[in-house]
Amino acid sequence: MALRLTGSIDVSDSITSTHFSGSFSGSFQGDGSGLTGIDVFPYTGSAEITGSAEITGSVSFSGLISPSAIWSTGGALSTAKKNLGGLGTQTAGLAFGGYGGYTSTEEYNGTTWGSGGALPTPRIYLSGAGTQTAGLAMGGSYFGSYQNSTNEYDGASWSAGGNLITGRFTLGAAGTQNAGLAFGGFDSGVTFSCTEEYNGATWSAGGALITARYYLAGAGTQDAGLAFGGNGSNNVCTEEYNGATWTAGGALSTGRYSLAGAGTQTAGLAFGGNDSSYSSCTEEYDGSSWTSGGALSTARRMLAGAGTQTAGLAFGGYNGSYSSCTEEYNKSPGGFGTTFDYSPTTGNTMIIPPTSDPGIVGALWNNSGTLAISVG
Repeated sequence: MALRLTGSIDVSDSITSTHFSGSFSGSFQGDGSGLTGIDVFPYTGSAEITGSAEITGSVSFSGLISPSAIWSTGGALSTAKKNLGGLGTQTAGLAFGGYGGYTSTEEYNGTTWGSGGALPTPRIYLSGAGTQTAGLAMGGSYFGSYQNSTNEYDGASWSAGGNLITGRFTLGAAGTQNAGLAFGGFDSGVTFSCTEEYNGATWSAGGALITARYYLAGAGTQDAGLAFGGNGSNNVCTEEYNGATWTAGGALSTGRYSLAGAGTQTAGLAFGGNDSSYSSCTEEYDGSSWTSGGALSTARRMLAGAGTQTAGLAFGGYNGSYSSCTEEYNKSPGGFGTTFDYSPTTGNTMIIPPTSDPGIVGALWNNSGTLAISVG
């Protein structure tokens, strides 16, 4: 249902909504029951004001129908974890390693987590890239032993891949099993700027980060990577990789470390982490700047992420205790901003131009004294 307006209304000024910036203005008369809110998410179906509602003046539709972006609760991890690795999509995610399950692997089907093949090497603070059936786990540590190991997942079990040139933990990652990217990290008091590229068998040196850091997050591909956040004063830093060198991108609005990421270089997602406390902050990247997205329901750091900017997945982490929490991020398409005037005399239908989804249109019309609104 795109819009739920039931019963008669008695509103003489504006109807406002969380998901609608702008207002309906004019004179609406009904049986006095009143209605003060509308909801235009998620742009499917239609609804109408029923009963004795009557349009007695002109109606102006103005402003922007904005995309709605919210986190909702998904199926909990079987084992609460922090500092784990993650990869995949919202409907095919993978969680592995971390405190609470050093070798454990769990697979997500969009509803629940189930057991996967165990990691050959127990570790925490590791990173991941790829898909649930072609995954890549890299780096990490295990009680003071900093790892250079790489493992590949085939949807059932892990096998050994080529070792990282530089063993480290709390590193960023992006790409796929056959075209992976590892960058930043920490080992034995050293903060790294080094980047490595994986070809499915071996790692080779890539262009160094401009700013060395650890506890950062990553997104994108080997030829179009994104690195953001991190420790200390570098916690707002964003860099973009072109397959050879890193360049500066737009700074995060909220600096933090121990955050998670998803998406691509031109449609990135940053969520959770730690600023002055556990963070619920979500930001979206458009290839040049970050803007606010919907906040996580459960603020936490040391979590893992997967998916895309419009279909993200957040799982595990720490907020005073290990977390099994899984959340799914969904964003509706955005839309146009314009003004239409509706005449109750002629009852003309006004078609709102398509949004970024060409299948989505909207309309206002007069149906024998009933105002009907459709967005979808």
